[in-house]
Parts: sequence; structure tokens; C-alpha cells
Amino acid sequence: MKEKFKAKHHRPQQDDSRWWLAIKSFKKLNSKGAKFINRELSWLSFNERVLQEAADPNVPVFERLRFLGIFSNNLDEFFRVRVATIKRILRYGKQKEPTKELLGSSPKTILSQIQKIASDQHVHFDRIYNQILEELKKKYKIHKLNERTLNEEQGEFVKIYFQEKIRSALTPIMLSPESRFPKLLDKTIYFAIKLSSHHTGEVKYALMEIPTSIVPRFLVLPESRGNKFFILLDDVIRYNLKDIFYIFDFDRIEAYTIKVTLDAELDIDNDVSKSFIELISKSLKKRELANPVRLIYDQNIPTDLFSFIIENLQLTEEENIIAGARYHNFKDFMHFPDFGIMEGKYPRLPHLRHRHLLPSVSMFSQIAQRDILLYYPYHSFHHFNDLLREAAIDPKVKSIKITLYRVAEESTVVKALINALKNGKEVTAVVELQARFDEQTNIYWANKLAEEGAKVIYGVKGLKVHAKLCLITRKEGKKTLDYANIGTGNYNEETAKLYTDHSLFTSDPRITREVAALFEFFDNNLEIGKYKHLLVSPFNMRKRLNKLIQHEIKNAQSGKPAYIWLKLNNLVDPDMIKKLYQAAKAGVKIKIIVRSICSLIPQKKGLSENITAKSIVDRFLEHSRFYIFCNGGEEKYYISSADWMTRNLDHRSEVACPIYDPELQAEIKDIFNLQWADNVKARYLDEKQLNQYVRNKRNPLRSQMEIYNYYNSKK
Repeated sequence: MKEKFKAKHHRPQQDDSRWWLAIKSFKKLNSKGAKFINRELSWLSFNERVLQEAADPNVPVFERLRFLGIFSNNLDEFFRVRVATIKRILRYGKQKEPTKELLGSSPKTILSQIQKIASDQHVHFDRIYNQILEELKKKYKIHKLNERTLNEEQGEFVKIYFQEKIRSALTPIMLSPESRFPKLLDKTIYFAIKLSSHHTGEVKYALMEIPTSIVPRFLVLPESRGNKFFILLDDVIRYNLKDIFYIFDFDRIEAYTIKVTLDAELDIDNDVSKSFIELISKSLKKRELANPVRLIYDQNIPTDLFSFIIENLQLTEEENIIAGARYHNFKDFMHFPDFGIMEGKYPRLPHLRHRHLLPSVSMFSQIAQRDILLYYPYHSFHHFNDLLREAAIDPKVKSIKITLYRVAEESTVVKALINALKNGKEVTAVVELQARFDEQTNIYWANKLAEEGAKVIYGVKGLKVHAKLCLITRKEGKKTLDYANIGTGNYNEETAKLYTDHSLFTSDPRITREVAALFEFFDNNLEIGKYKHLLVSPFNMRKRLNKLIQHEIKNAQSGKPAYIWLKLNNLVDPDMIKKLYQAAKAGVKIKIIVRSICSLIPQKKGLSENITAKSIVDRFLEHSRFYIFCNGGEEKYYISSADWMTRNLDHRSEVACPIYDPELQAEIKDIFNLQWADNVKARYLDEKQLNQYVRNKRNPLRSQMEIYNYYNSKK
């Protein structure tokens, strides 16, 4: 059985150094007449761009390992969410034509394509990993050891470490056809173990979790003659297997890693007697018992052990069963030890203070003077914390309202809100409990806020609150004034160090009144409010975006300048894509920078010749979303929490905020131009999804570094 699966799913290594051009699966799915690229395959193409960063010898070596970790973590989430969704569609709606139209092909075909691409990428991943190990050894004298390459002194060090740190965390489970097979956990690697006796022929199987949540994945060994060494936790355990199974008389003990990925969908029942927070908590427990959507296994696993596992997991040929190398859960490589070698990492870029936000000067007085636009991580997130800290102690501040979608585990934002409560301020927090994979953290902080007396609103029924809003009300003399912060990213000080996001501080009543109206809607769900300036989904954003595009079409048809520049994470919604195609045919020049999924096909004859699309993958995750419309020469600018996906436009609470200040408009335009000119980290997006770099070796421009220099010059 194992040979059957391996023949189908294992991919031999290819010699093509430009391996990303050899993935032909993308080409097959989209016929010549296709107008959309399947979103799942487009996402895999995005993750391929992440893998390109890991393969790039110009990227510092420890950063290359980090990109391998990001690739692995991304792929896990893809299978937990997207592949699981397709499997559900296949299970419940495979005979329905709308399903095929939605995916661009049948669910079965899509799953087959995903499997082929994922298998190919695993082969390339392993090659890159081995190349990096070779570079570590040659350039930095860093050697990876395993249980077979330890010398006597190193072996003794590993044994002591095992006894002191690991052994107590190991709980092997003996397997047999008569006993119930244990439920495997998501995001967890296991040893499938075969114990055998050469003399008696007896064979036993066991399963054991590798405790990476308790013990670090990497053990750094003592240096020797300038050489540095590390060993993975997996191999530390392999080296000591006999100490675990000492009660048995087996002369051969083998351990092979396996890993399952589970469906991450939350099944929320409709028990009206329970609070929403109870329902979410219950659903999180159910997630641990979800169906597997992928199995990765060490391709050297013995056939009998492999067959035993497959049969007990009740996997079929339709499941995503992928042969891998010896090690899984490469997300741990995001935290690979740097051995004190700074040149192997990107140089540190200190966060910049905004030139209009002076220290020891009231944030409110500075925001009252002008709108201020931050761009993380170039600017410091401390500015936002400064605003909350000042609001918490300012006797003039009466209330703080904020939306919380994803917060840090040790959130300084929530702690500032708690301090405000202790100082007698009214605090309202709209906490989204269905922020996937952050549910537990959000529940924890929601409870903390509620315990301190905050008004906690657990989202809006049937509408995920994804907008990034904060509103502070302050009594100034006889007037009551509002100050707002509107952003493209979460109020999370950790991600603000890694993600590019815009954050607007304003006291403009045109904006603050409408932010207040939106918080009123969150509170009572009755009056949706009137929004003349903000674009708010699901109420008016789609309609207003269509109107803005239509205006460009009209101008192009009248011979006037007409263009649209978009910076997005994902472009998927078919109606918005059709509208962009219509604009392109009318002569509107469209530039799009998309980080991840792009279902639009650029530069296609008769469809989208006037549309060019690029993607940038670099040290910071491109997360900011902004839109620029020519508008007959009087350009309109928006920053937004919303991607152009159906879920964002129709099923979430999102906000796109206009930028009215001419200085800030010019700044956003400069940022877009710098990113568009990138010829180091930018790739062209096209129908074949080849991910070809934009190159100009004579005048290289790396936009993220240029943007840092741009803001540094404005200090």
C-alpha cells in the first residue's frame, strides 16, 4: 500500500535550477478562455514566492531558514482552512454546478492539482533546506548533527540533556489492532515507532508525541575548535529510544515522523441557552477532534508501519497524503538559533518616530493640528500606545471605544485599556471571537476586560468585525470632541514589528462622526448609520467602489486621464474583477500590487491589456491596503482594512477611510511608486503564475529599504 501511495504522491527531484518555472500544474487548470485564476492555486503560487526567498542566496542564511518556517506554517494553515473547505464542498455539494463554477473546476480536480503542486514544492523545499545546511557548514562552521553522527562526548551531553529536560515529557502509546488508535492533534509531530526482534520476529508499534511545546526544537551543543553544532529534538529522542523502551527485549527500534493537519472550521451550534463565548469555547474543543485533511510522513517509513497508520486514520486515496523527508513542522525554523552571527540576519532597522509626533507633547494637541499617518513597521507602534496611555490618565477623556480582532498574547493595548478603566474611563471593546486561530487569546482578553468593567461586545451576529477602529471622546471646555484612529492592521504590537500597515490619527469630524456611528451600530445592531465619507462593508463599500471605477470608465471614454492603483493582500471577488476588466477595456490604466491571492488575470489579450499586477515578498509582510483613483485629476485616496474578496465586501464589517490631507496623499503616492519600481523583490503576476522577478541589475531598487530611507529622511 505504501508503494502505491509513494508512486502517486512522491516526486523525484528535478535538476532545473529555476524550479518555479517547472510547475506546470497551474497551466492545465486555466483554459485559454478562462477569466479567473483559481484562488487555491493562486495562493499556492504566493507561497511559492515565499519559497523563492528561502532559495535566494542573496538573502541572509538565517532569514532563509525563517522563510522555510513561514512557508511551512502557511501551508499548514492552507490545508486546515482552504483544503478542508474544498473537501466539505466535495462531500456535500459535488454534484451541484454552482460548486464547479465557484472553483473554476470540479472540487476533485482542484484537490488533485493541489496535491501535485504541494508534492512538488516539498521536493524543492527539501533541496533548499539541504543547500542552507551546506552553507551553514561552509561559511559559518555550523554543523547539523543527528543521532548517528554524535561523537562520544556529544552523545554524553545529549544523554544528560535528555534525562534532565525531555524524558519526563514523553508518553509513548503502544499500538495494536485490538486497541483504539489515538486521536492525533493538529500542529503536532509524532514518532511512528517500530520495535522488532531479529531473533524472534516479534514486531510492535508505538506512537509518541515530540513535545515541541515543552522543549525547544533545537539543542545547541558545545563548540569544538571553532565549530558549532546543533541537533534537532527529534534526533535527541532517537538517540535515547532504548532508554524509553527498556522494558522490551527488541534489538531494533526505528522512529519516523508523521504529522496530520486537521480541518480548522469551527462548528458553532445554535444553543440559545449558551453565551456566544461558551459556544466558541466549545467549538475550539471540537476542532481538536476534526477530520484530518493531510498526512505528511517520512518517506522511509517501513511499509507495514505505514499501512497500519493509514488504515487506522481511515485515510483514502482522495486524502492529501504526502511523502516528506525526515523532519516536519518546519515552522519551528522561524526560531532557529542565530549562534550570535549577526551577518546571517537582516540588519536591524530601528523604528522611527513620526516627525509630527513629538515626545512629551500631548498626542491630542498634535492630532488636533493635523491628520497624522503612520506606516508600520517603519514607524513605531509606540505612538498608538502613547495615545492610549495618555487617554487612560487624561481627566478630559470620557470614553475609549476600540475593535479588537487579533491582539498580542501579552497585549500592551489591552493593558492600557484596563488602566483606563481603573482611572474611571468608559471603555467599549468590540472583540471578534471568530478571528481564526486567535479565538483563545481573544476570549482570554475579553474576559479580562469584562472583569474590569469594560463593555465588551462580542462582534455582530452573522458579521465578522474586521475593521480596525479606535474612538476617544474628550471633553474640551464646553465642547465634546472625538479623536479617531483608523488602520489597515490589527492593534497588535507584535505584528506591527513585522507587517506593513497604515494607521491614521485624525480629529476630522467628517471621519470621527462616522466612526462613532459605526460603533453605535456595533452596540445596538439597529441603526446602520449614514456614511458619506467612509466606505463601510457590507453597507456601501461595494457600491461605492463600483461607482469609483465607473467614474474612471466614463473619464477614459471621454478621453480624460483615467487610472486606478490598488495595493491589496488578496483580489478574489469575481464581480470586482469583472468591473476592473470592464475598466481596462475602456482604457483605464490599472496597476495592482497584490501580496497573496490574485484571481484576476493581468495582461490578457482582449481582456486586461491595461492591467499590470505585481507582488512583493520581502523581510516585512506586505499587509497594508490602499486605493488610488485618478478622479479626473482630483485624486481620491483610501486606506482600508478590506481586501477585495466576497467575504470582506459582503460578510464582514470593514472600513475604507479617505485620506484628505494633500501631504498624506502625496506620501501614499510616493509609497506606491516606490513599490511599483521595486526590481529586487517584486514579481510579475501573470496567467501562468511563473513568479518571474522584475529585474534591473544596473539600478536595483528594493522598495522596503527605500521606504525606510524615505521616512528616515523625513525625521
